[in-house]
Amino acid sequence: MHVVVTGASGNVGSAVVEALVADQRVTSVTGISRRPHDWRPPRTTWQWGDVAEMDLDTVLRGVDVVVHLAWLFHPMRHPEVTWHSNVLGTRRLVDAVARTGVPSLVVASSVGAYSPRLDLEPVDETWPTDGQPLTAYSREKAYVERLLDVHEEAHPDRRVVRLRPAFTFQPRSGIQQRRLFLGPLVPGAVLRPGRVPLLPMPRDLRLQAVHTTDVAAAYLAAALGTTRGAFNIAADPVLDPDALAALLHARWTAAPAGLLRGGLAMAHRVHVVPTAPELFDLLMTVPVMSTERARNELDWHPRYDGRDALASFLRPLDNADEPETPPLPQHDGVGVRAQELATGLGHRP
Repeated sequence: MHVVVTGASGNVGSAVVEALVADQRVTSVTGISRRPHDWRPPRTTWQWGDVAEMDLDTVLRGVDVVVHLAWLFHPMRHPEVTWHSNVLGTRRLVDAVARTGVPSLVVASSVGAYSPRLDLEPVDETWPTDGQPLTAYSREKAYVERLLDVHEEAHPDRRVVRLRPAFTFQPRSGIQQRRLFLGPLVPGAVLRPGRVPLLPMPRDLRLQAVHTTDVAAAYLAAALGTTRGAFNIAADPVLDPDALAALLHARWTAAPAGLLRGGLAMAHRVHVVPTAPELFDLLMTVPVMSTERARNELDWHPRYDGRDALASFLRPLDNADEPETPPLPQHDGVGVRAQELATGLGHRP
């Protein structure tokens, strides 16, 4: 079986490639990456390029499965750039899959594609995926869902799977993710357990997390199996403010969501942090996901619980966790000089 993986050197992509080459049913993997690197897993070849620009037909001919993970998160201040890469790039890929006759397509959607929750009861995959229009990430994920709807209707013989993971973490991507959300001006050390004695959080905040290794296992099952449709991917337990405070060895105190959003908006406005306040809105309103279908039909059972996954984001990077692929520079309006002074910032392709 020949599998193509887009975004193959990113947080999830690198783990998916590792899972694929460890499975003897996979004879070869082609990884598509925007930035060249020296990582060379067995039975894997690389194509350098952006799915929004490159010749995809040549890469996809004769392929059995495409796993589409490529996604550009920054620059948040320039949504036209992320729209071009994420939405138009996905459309080009889906069209190329149709032209070349690839039998199976597995696409990374997200909990962020879902419409806002009504309460804290878990929802299944039938919950509307209209996203939240004011948040670029959610808007783009929801549009990709519509692209897949149209493609499935036009090509009913093709097996299309979409995974909707919760927030995904692993130790070796922790430093890039901390820089991705906090930027170079906020020291990542503030997230280390014990550094923050008091954690102000809204009472109704709920967070689901999943370890990258477990997400990769879900993509492997989706790529090599026979299932189709959407699957929620998240580990138990659902994390409330008390659980988040416990991970930071802090004490939780209730704080109005509007107050926290206002502080984030101000920090974003003066270019202290790259995270747009609309992402806070998304965090506060995404539904809690039920993962019953993934457990029953993909036979997916996470090895790590949600606390372990989030803890890997918080802890310092060990040498053994160093990524083998380079981080991309972060371009989102945060001080250029600060970026030059910091090393290893940004996110992996």
